[in-house]
Amino acid sequence: MALYFPEGSSQQFSQTFASAKNITAITNANPAVATCVAHGYTTGDEILITSGWEDITDSVVKITVLTTDTFSITGVDTSNNGFYPAGTGTGTAQKVTGWTAIPQVLTISGSGGDARFTDVQLLARRNSLKIPTGFNATSMTLSLAHDAAQPGYQTMLQISRNLSKVAFKQVISGGAVTYGYGYLNVSETPKLNSNQVNTVDAAMTVIGRSLSY
Repeated sequence: MALYFPEGSSQQFSQTFASAKNITAITNANPAVATCVAHGYTTGDEILITSGWEDITDSVVKITVLTTDTFSITGVDTSNNGFYPAGTGTGTAQKVTGWTAIPQVLTISGSGGDARFTDVQLLARRNSLKIPTGFNATSMTLSLAHDAAQPGYQTMLQISRNLSKVAFKQVISGGAVTYGYGYLNVSETPKLNSNQVNTVDAAMTVIGRSLSY
């Protein structure tokens, strides 16, 4: 068992992606193994995956290199053919580099990622049923100490105004890492409260799956 605390953590984003390389196959296995001819990656690389499989596409993952043409996708179990139909997981891989620290983070809160249910009331039953229908979208809100002169803040504003997609990485003191990919939005209007530091909110809306290592 490991216990982690937020002190010393780092929140980062990247909009630097290498050229896309074709993934011609992904196995139904735990962990999944991708075929990507002459990929040139090394073990531990952070890779943005797109795929025909909904539960893996638009996700940032870590990999373990097996051969010059294959790598395993750490932490991803695709053995369930119902969610990962055989032969339909092809897509692309892009190495993520150039991480930039999000400046002066005060607090982080998250929402979503939980299962979504619908209520069903059969006439023959006195009690209703809850049937799972999927998962709610994940988002994170970061409160930042406002400093418009921070280069990282200015870069985030540009990304926000352009509605660009970025990779997100949260590194916890002790080694735990969480990845996401989606939209980064930043408020330009600071919040002012007496005897408190001025703040602005940044929001990360994840469009793929968040993976923790």
